[in-house]
Formats: sequence, structure tokens, C-alpha cells
Amino acid sequence: MTSIEENRQTALRKLFGARNLPFPHGVTSVCSAHPLVIEAALRRAGMEHRAVLIEATCNQVNQEGGYTAMTPVDFRRFIEDIAAATDFPAERIILGGDHLGPNPWRKLAAEEAMLRAAAMVTAYVEAGFEKIHLDTSMGCAGEPTALDDELTAARAARLAKAAEETALRSGRRPPVYIIGTEVPPPGGATHALEDIEITRADAAMKTLAVHRASFAEAGLASAMERVIGIVVQPGVEFGNTDVALYKPERAKSLIRSLDDMPGLIFEAHSTDYQPAEALSALVDGGFAILKVGPGLTFALREALYGLDAIADVLAGRTPRTGLVATMEKIMVEQPASWAAHYGGSPDEERLQRHFSYSDRIRYYWPDPRASAAVGELFSRLPDEIPETLISQYLGRLYSGVVSKQVAPKARELCLAAVDAVLAPYSAATASR
Repeated sequence: MTSIEENRQTALRKLFGARNLPFPHGVTSVCSAHPLVIEAALRRAGMEHRAVLIEATCNQVNQEGGYTAMTPVDFRRFIEDIAAATDFPAERIILGGDHLGPNPWRKLAAEEAMLRAAAMVTAYVEAGFEKIHLDTSMGCAGEPTALDDELTAARAARLAKAAEETALRSGRRPPVYIIGTEVPPPGGATHALEDIEITRADAAMKTLAVHRASFAEAGLASAMERVIGIVVQPGVEFGNTDVALYKPERAKSLIRSLDDMPGLIFEAHSTDYQPAEALSALVDGGFAILKVGPGLTFALREALYGLDAIADVLAGRTPRTGLVATMEKIMVEQPASWAAHYGGSPDEERLQRHFSYSDRIRYYWPDPRASAAVGELFSRLPDEIPETLISQYLGRLYSGVVSKQVAPKARELCLAAVDAVLAPYSAATASR
């Protein structure tokens, strides 16, 4: 057995705990709060008799509600309600918190931001989240944009201490931790993707060393034993219009550094839109946790827009109203979640609002008008949609429909679109 395989098994056993399930080669981390995405992920995990890892980010879910208006305990109930409706065992759900740190409050003074970050970590652990990514790398008011390794590690240890004390006080299983922050921007890059800088092996080793020192100084040696992975940049990223594909040869030195980090794996962020062979290569190289989010809602949006076009064809009219028109109206009226990420001419911005890989439209699906528009769309469609129209507007799903694996129904087609993205992740992370 290679050292990478030994590290993978050690780390994943700590993550999976006592769950009596087939042991995976890696894990897909589903980072979404859309109910259809969650349902598709649970369906696939149920079909494969596997656990499912679902993560929420600090901006998405926190003690103040985040942009989903959910606290960590609300998010847990949201996931478990979907699990109950799909007959998926709640004990096979692993919940994680991503980028937990002062990011939502970075415009405040550092002490205030860190107090709120500690309250957030406390809320996550109290709600039973078992995997915590500590991310304290960003500067707060009056500080540099990015902090040095030592201060980042000291602040991470402070949050870990809050998590450990909360687990002890509430009788929860102490969480496992992910450290490191050398990742693409949340939601995808806004710059050109040429010459992405791979994390240097010595930088990964330093991340581990400074965190180990800070945890020891804080009296958290046992917590450090539950650090299972480091976030690094393997050369994987996506922007609004393009995707940087994983090239294993560029990450050889980084991968070799795992030999000197017993029991640890790498966590790969922004793996959305990578082909199946790249996902498998990432896992084989020690990137045992593959995070995916925008790619799932991108596929869902494709399915919904395809269904909208089908409904127009069946109604004998051109698409001047309907779901696409509603989403455009909402986004133009509320530009906060896309304006800083898209640019160019008005036509270019309009194209990006709907079709960008960054999928900023995902922030707008919870809007009551969007929910109503999706409901109205489903009501406009027949119980069974003609296969020929599925071929025309939902081509990626056509083979599943004609082979009778996917029912030609609107909701099932949406779920199948998300599942088509999850499938290569399942293959990449499955037991070898």
C-alpha cells in the first residue's frame, strides 16, 4: 500500500467515524442549498449505499442566517427533511462547514469579526456538523487583504478551541478539521485562468507546521490529531467563460509532499466542470475530497431553461415570457450577487447572468418570484414530455430517457441533470 493510500484511509476513517458502510476511495463534497440538488445527491448516495457529505459555507449559512436565511440548525433540518422525504437514513449524512472564519464580517475590526466567527463555529458544532474547514486567512478592517501564515494559524486555533469546547459541552462528537486556504475564490475566479500557480510543496508543509505549533500553544494537541486534510491549489479553477483543467504532471511535487504528512489528504476546491478522467486523477493523487457546487446548479439551470423552451414550443409561442424572463428581471433589480463578478457590454453581462460557469444565478433561486416561476413552468408542461423535444432541448438527458432510466417528467429531468454531474464524482471516489 502506498503512503498516499495509507493517508487516504486514515483520514477518511476519521471523517466517516463508526458508519458501517463500504469504504470509499474518496468523497464528493456537495456544496449547495438547492433542494433539488440535495435530493439528487441523496438519491445517488442511496442507490450506491454510501454516505453523503453536504457542506454549507460561512456566507451561505451562519448564526445570523447568511444569504439562505438559515442558521446551521436550520440547514440541518432542511437537509434531514429532504432525506426523510426520500427515505435516506439521516445517520449516513455528514454535514460540513466550509471557509468558517471571519469572512462574512471582514469589514469589521478583527476582534469583533473573530468573536462572530467563533459564535458561528459554535453554532455549527452545536448543530452536529462533523467536518469544519477553518479559514482565517483574510484580513479584517485595517489589515492586509491576506494575512501571514502564523497569524492565520493562530486565529484558526482560536476557532478550533471554540469548536472543541462546544463539542465537549454539548456531548457532540468532536469534529474533524480541514486547514489551509490556498484555493480559487468562492464561486469561481473573475480573472483569466492562464498560468494558475500550483501550491508549492514547501508551502503546504509550512501550513501544516504553523498550524501544529499554534494548536499546541493553545493546548489543542488532540484536535490537531483530527486535522485530516489541507486545502491546496492543484491547478483547478473556473471563471465566467472558461475552465482550467487538472494536469497531474504539474502537481507531482505537491503530491509527493503527502509522503511527509502522515494521515493527511488534500481537499480540492472548485472541481466543477472537470472531466471524469481529471476527477479520477485528482483522487488518485491524494485529493480525496472533491468539492462541487456551482456545476450542480449550472446543470439544474440548463434543465430548467430547456424545459422552459419546451413549454413554449408546446404552447405554440416564442419565448418572450416565462422562467428566463422572470430570472432576468429579478437579477437586474437585485444586482448585488453578480455585478462585481461580471463585466463587459450590457449584452455580455446579460449572457453572463444566465450562462456563466460561475453560476451567480444560483443566489436567486430562493427568491419567491423564482420559486413561483419554476412552479408555473412545471404546470405548463405535460405529465410526460415528448422524447423528441427532450432530444432538441435537453440533449444530455435524451439517452437516459429513451433507455427508460429517466422518466420524461419535468422534475425527474431536473434531478437527472444534477445526477449527471454527480455521476463522474461517484466514479472517481468509489472503492477501487
